[in-house]
Amino acid sequence: MATTTDTAVTTSLVSVTLEVADPEAARRFYRAFGVDACIALRASEAHSTGFRGFTMALTVSGPATVDGFVEAAVQAGATVLKPAAKSLWGYGGVVQAPDGAIWKIATSAKKDTGPATREIDEVVLLIGVEDVKATREFYVGRGLTVARSFGGKYAEFAAGRSCPVKLALYKRRALAKDLGVPVDGTGSHRVVLGGSADAFTDLDGFAWEPVGPPAPAQD
Repeated sequence: MATTTDTAVTTSLVSVTLEVADPEAARRFYRAFGVDACIALRASEAHSTGFRGFTMALTVSGPATVDGFVEAAVQAGATVLKPAAKSLWGYGGVVQAPDGAIWKIATSAKKDTGPATREIDEVVLLIGVEDVKATREFYVGRGLTVARSFGGKYAEFAAGRSCPVKLALYKRRALAKDLGVPVDGTGSHRVVLGGSADAFTDLDGFAWEPVGPPAPAQD
């Protein structure tokens, strides 16, 4: 009989799909924001209120690039939740897309060493969980590899070969505080993780569905 680990040996994150009420409007927004290559979109009327329990986090090269992404998002219709500012860890800001998804744009650099760009160094789907250690072990049991872990506070998994997005875990309350939103929320997370194995739902209700690797780009 196959064990859970046997089933999940090849599990990896293949895609991230945001569920939105109006895919065409969302597509226009994300194209203008400059992050449309990071996500897929799907029409959904799933009920959701308050904090959905996750953020998409972009790491970029410097403060000017952070400002450029924040400005592009606002011009396309986003709401600023936390204005871009210096912090202990660098420089960053938080915006909320018209569809409700929250995006954090940050850099570890506190000063620019070059001109602003539209390049993204790293994309992380950061999900808020009740118990980081338990959820980390759940995902290890599904076959994901831990890349970084800080006790019960944070865990990050190694990126899959076919997806530009990494998966990371953070305490839900701490994540809401970092994003500048109330922690309360009900209903659907309105994000679906595409995996290379079977469908499942994690300990905090985040759903995975089986998907194939993305098709190669056409010339």
